[in-house]
Amino acid sequence: MLDAAREALLGYVIGQERFPCPASAASNGQEAFVVGPPAGTAANGMCAQYRGFLPAVTLGLSPLDRNGYQTDGFGGDANRLRYAVADVDFDANAKVYTATGKMKAIGMNLVSSANNRLWVCSAASTNDASCSAGVALANGNAIAVVLSVGKNGFDTVRVPDADEAENLDMANTNRVFVSRGQSDQAGNEFDDLAVWISPNIMISRLAAAGKL
Repeated sequence: MLDAAREALLGYVIGQERFPCPASAASNGQEAFVVGPPAGTAANGMCAQYRGFLPAVTLGLSPLDRNGYQTDGFGGDANRLRYAVADVDFDANAKVYTATGKMKAIGMNLVSSANNRLWVCSAASTNDASCSAGVALANGNAIAVVLSVGKNGFDTVRVPDADEAENLDMANTNRVFVSRGQSDQAGNEFDDLAVWISPNIMISRLAAAGKL
């Protein structure tokens, strides 16, 4: 399911020349633009949030739950697939990755070196901007991340450990995700799954589609 979501995102980028905004908790699986002013649009790519839910309706994915979200199959609302996209300014009026045509306009060499992309770490970080612990699996070079909170995400009683809590942090300022081996050890439980899209993968797909 995560691989299908990643493929759908890459297909969307090829067709629309941008990444979709994340869905919000109230957008019923549609990408959610900021209300403004100024109002967010595909032209400026200003999202309501940059760390939210997979916009499964926008991507044309199925199956969906009753509200238009895709879940990981382990539970209800708590198990909706999460999605984040890098919040990088093109200029004061548009975003690089979520505004139509701005990646091509800025040039793929700059797309590959832009700051403020997402990090995937092997342990929770003490800051929201890099891996302060563990190994950097995506060293600030992930444009987008899709996340499943796993079977224990449906457990609303258990207090998640630091690594799972990192993945549940929906703040726009948090650019860190955790990916590591599954663990059932008490106090160290972890069964989240993540996939991400690097600039190199995206550029390869765009080149193959004749979109560069």
